[in-house]
Amino acid sequence: MLRTPLIHPPLLAALAGAGHGGKVLIADANYSASTNVNPAAARVHLNVRPGLVTVADVLEPVLATIPVEAVEVMTPDGGGTPEVWGVYQQMLREGLTLRQLGRFDFYAAGREPDVAVCVATGDAALYSNVLLTIGYLTPEGGDGPPA
Repeated sequence: MLRTPLIHPPLLAALAGAGHGGKVLIADANYSASTNVNPAAARVHLNVRPGLVTVADVLEPVLATIPVEAVEVMTPDGGGTPEVWGVYQQMLREGLTLRQLGRFDFYAAGREPDVAVCVATGDAALYSNVLLTIGYLTPEGGDGPPA
């Protein structure tokens, strides 16, 4: 029996295999998880139908399962701030903020060799992708400081 809210076996295995500095991409329904992700990354498909499962649905239990030291989001081409970013910011621990990357920079970041896990969701909200950098645990069991 697990004490984490995350109980999806393939996702747990993929996260367990990733270490400090590894990255976890939680992608929306429009993101190309076949061409804009490190080819060696574990892929977990949770895209059941449009709108189900959302990035926020996955982000919440992932944040409760792994330490995170940085979070990157994809900036809309026309500017602006997607509404869902406020939801993400509320989920993050104190000291973590959303770092914005342009669309093509975000795609390039998703293809980097340190991306260990990609979770494909059915999130229909535009620009709802997040890229998490895995942090570390202190000897006392707490999360290390944000990068």
